[in-house]
Formats: sequence, structure tokens, C-alpha cells
Amino acid sequence: MSLDPALRARIESLLAANNIVLFMKGEPSAPQCGFSAKAVGALSAVGVDYAHVNVLADAEIREGIKVFGEWPTIPQLYIGGELVGGSDIIEQMVNSGELYTVLGLSQPDRTPPSITITPAAAQMLREAVANAGEGYALQVEVDPRFNARLQLAPKDTNAIAVEQDGVRAQFDLASARRAEGLTIDWVDDARGRGLVIENPNAPAKVRELSPAETAAQVADGTLTLVDVRPFDERMMASVREPFSSFDDGGMAALEALPKDTPLAFLCHHGGRSQQAAEHFRGLGFTRLFNVTGGIDAWATEVDPSIGRY
Repeated sequence: MSLDPALRARIESLLAANNIVLFMKGEPSAPQCGFSAKAVGALSAVGVDYAHVNVLADAEIREGIKVFGEWPTIPQLYIGGELVGGSDIIEQMVNSGELYTVLGLSQPDRTPPSITITPAAAQMLREAVANAGEGYALQVEVDPRFNARLQLAPKDTNAIAVEQDGVRAQFDLASARRAEGLTIDWVDDARGRGLVIENPNAPAKVRELSPAETAAQVADGTLTLVDVRPFDERMMASVREPFSSFDDGGMAALEALPKDTPLAFLCHHGGRSQQAAEHFRGLGFTRLFNVTGGIDAWATEVDPSIGRY
């Protein structure tokens, strides 16, 4: 399949203007497929700046880049105008240190993290590894939001590893840094029965805040309220207190705030605002709130003059 000359010129212009370009589904802050999320996570571990192209927003580029690089899937990473590969290759190059070499960066810190596996958890994990067969270990993955996942995987001699109480725990490069201080325990109590992972590096969870509490804190200047609804929806019902929005670069401005800025998110009933709060939690913000019940509850509890829809 030949590539339209005008489209080829567009792609070549993108690559010429940016040393590192990731063609992906979605945005780095909100990947729209698991493979794109893996690629973003790997590049985040390197800490390098890169341009990105959301192929879901450009059908021509989405199909054209596959022809351009003779690579059938998305995401695709280009460095210096040359195709590197997809998410698996990106992860392999990051974990081996090869990507650092390609980019002229210092090799990454491969010091194993200091973790704790309690005796009860170690016993359970030893049994699980033994049942899996010869040559298996515990693979620990910690994503950019510091959510940890445990699974059994073949022993990898190139992995960053910790041996503790008869359990080999393996980490990729990014997970190793995010897992520093992590504790794995086995519990059988009110929390349930199973493994529990505590990570001291994880941002504080999003907390619920009532409309009345939100209004009081916004009024005394100790809280920034963010209405995540689009403009036309806000016109149907809106709070009278000062608030920010995602309109006209508002998202970027909020993301640039100090990570300890108190932010409360508001939508119609609380669903979209929870998602927005989790996005900011993933960026490292530590004082985040979701307004319980959204604008609908606000109209009932704080300001009955607000229209309901």
C-alpha cells in the first residue's frame, strides 16, 4: 500500500520537528489502550520529554503511520526520525538500559528496592511459586498511579530482584523505584482474606466532601473548586462560588499547580468528578476531594435556587 505524498510529508514534518515522537491512542495523561499506557509508563520512567500524536483524533495519521514505518500496530515510538518499535520493545529497551544509551542519558539506578514480605505472606507466596513449577518467581508491577499487581512469572536473570524469606520478587525498572518501602502481607480479618499491599509512595486517596463542607472551604479560600462539566452543561446549573474549569487550557493550568494544592471536583452526580480527581492523583496531587452527589446534591443541600436537570 502506497502512502499519499501529502500525508508522508505531514509525518516527516512531525518527525523532523521533534526528536522523540510517540504515536499513541489517547493522551499521555489518559491513554486509551493498554499498550499505549505501557509505552507512556516506560517513557515516564526514563523521565524524557517527548512529543505525542493521538491517532484516535487523526484517522489519516492512524492508518498512514502504519504504512510509513511498515509497522502494523499502535503505539509507535520514533527517535531521530527512526522507528524504534511498539510498547514491548520500548519496555525492553528501558529495562535493559538500551534506551538510555540511545538518548545519551546516564544509565538508570538498578538498585533493588527495600521491601518487606511478612512471614505469613512469604509462606503463602512460597507455596504459590512451588505449585507453579520450576523456574517461577513473584513479579511485582507498580504502575504510575502506584497501584501494585502481583503475578507469577518465569525467573528473569536481567530483572531487578529481591530475595526475601525464600521468595524472589522481580521488578521492572519503573516498578523498582515506585516500590521502595512496599510491604506485602497476608491477612484474614475484616479486610478480607488474601494478600494486602501497602505502598508508602502512593498518593493519598481521593476523599469525599459534602457540598456544604466544600462551599464553606471555598468561601474561606482554603479550597479550589473545579467543575469538570462542559460549558453548556454548567449553563443549566452552576454554583455561585468561585470555581475553575477545564475550558481554554484550564486543565493544564491546574496540572501545573503545586502538588499539595487542595482541589475539590464537581460534576452532575459525582462520577466524572471522581475520574478527574483520580487523574490528578495519578499526577501526584495529595489533597484531593470529590464533591458527594455533585451539583444535584449542591442544589438540595446548599443552594435551592440552582436549577436541577
